[in-house]
Amino acid sequence: MLLAIKILIGLIAFLHLYILWFEMFAWETKGRKVFSSFPKELFGQTKAMAANQGLYNGFLAAGLIWSLLISDQSWMFNVALFFLGCIAVAGIYGAATVSKRIFFVQTAPSVIAIILILLLR
Repeated sequence: MLLAIKILIGLIAFLHLYILWFEMFAWETKGRKVFSSFPKELFGQTKAMAANQGLYNGFLAAGLIWSLLISDQSWMFNVALFFLGCIAVAGIYGAATVSKRIFFVQTAPSVIAIILILLLR
């Protein structure tokens, strides 16, 4: 089960690196495809804001990657739980304010990882 948890954490970290990329560097191209319901003129006006959000996603990914590099399992879980909890809360807020799809893309995987960690403890 430890391997499954680490793979899931790695996949979640990769997802947030992807979000960092399109929010910071491809907001006006890939961002338009991801958020297709937003008006097209909004993307140029919100480029700096999206880049800021992307940076935060990068911090979340960095925290998860850091957790995978910790050799002490107890500390690895503590660090992972903190960052997974941050992602779950952000996903709930995003689902409530932007798109319900965010719940399934962001919140659900982090909650599953949290549950798996707590079951393994």
